[in-house]
Amino acid sequence: MPMTMSRARVARRIATAAAFGGGGVGLLGVATVGVLLTEVRLARRTVGGSSDIPPCADGRYGAAFGHRHDRPPLRLGFLGDSTAAGQGVHRPSQTPGALLASGLAALSELPVDFRNVALPGAQSDDLARQVELMLADSAATPDVCVIMIGANDVTHRMAPAQSVRHLAEAVRRLRAADCEVIVGTCPDLGTIEPVYQPLRWVARRLSRQLAAAQTIGVIESGGRTVSLGDLLGPEFEARPRELFGPDNYHPSAEGYATAAMAVLPTLCASLGLWPEEERPEPARGEGLLPVEQAAAEAASEGGTEVTASRAPWALLKHRRRRQLPEPEPTDPSSVTG
Repeated sequence: MPMTMSRARVARRIATAAAFGGGGVGLLGVATVGVLLTEVRLARRTVGGSSDIPPCADGRYGAAFGHRHDRPPLRLGFLGDSTAAGQGVHRPSQTPGALLASGLAALSELPVDFRNVALPGAQSDDLARQVELMLADSAATPDVCVIMIGANDVTHRMAPAQSVRHLAEAVRRLRAADCEVIVGTCPDLGTIEPVYQPLRWVARRLSRQLAAAQTIGVIESGGRTVSLGDLLGPEFEARPRELFGPDNYHPSAEGYATAAMAVLPTLCASLGLWPEEERPEPARGEGLLPVEQAAAEAASEGGTEVTASRAPWALLKHRRRRQLPEPEPTDPSSVTG
């Protein structure tokens, strides 16, 4: 609990600095930063070296549902970095976007038009460009967007307040376009196999702190978050050969499926497609908490959703995962915009 409260206080300071234009909120001392930079240089020689172009999964999913009624397809957009793009797998159906588009189509019984503008290597300052692309066609504005971002901000030492500011602005712009937004917060970089101590401890601390600050910024900008940190922590550490891809950095097909299963309930809930009877359960640690406390707790437990309630409160939930359907082949010609 003391660690959670400490993380909550730092996350609030970062989010406040982001809101008021600051950028110099540091998380580590000078000596620790020196060690971090040395270890980062060594780690970069070992991990993250994949130059593979992620498979394109854009297209229409659940096309068969279109023959049942006259309702228009749902539109799902993806923004972010290499994880959002699906780098590390070779088939479009294995990417998180395809998995979520198929799951959304199955649960809504509507076709889903999917578009991904994520860029491998992107940091949060690229989100403005991605939002422009996503909203370029006013006749094809997404109903809901998923953003996965943050890992490159940590490894490239972007000031956390600056990182949160870019993300919050992207969420606000999408919400102003009447688009629901779900953010998969910064993953736990302490799980990457070739990263050794002391960088492993530092990377875990930095990524969880950024995830908590991201959560505050997103909630206060009208979005929802799902923590990917701890979800991709113990499970990835216990089964690295299954959940990491060949480069030992990006998730494997099973790793992406694990993340997508955690995001799907929140994605559907944002569109009113999840059972309303799924109420908060105090015995599972769910309920209303101050925003910064909810953010800090979510950063430590993967698959945790944080949704805005009446300020300064937020709702912390552990939605129950459902098995994802197998993605069907996409029909790129059926997508407009």
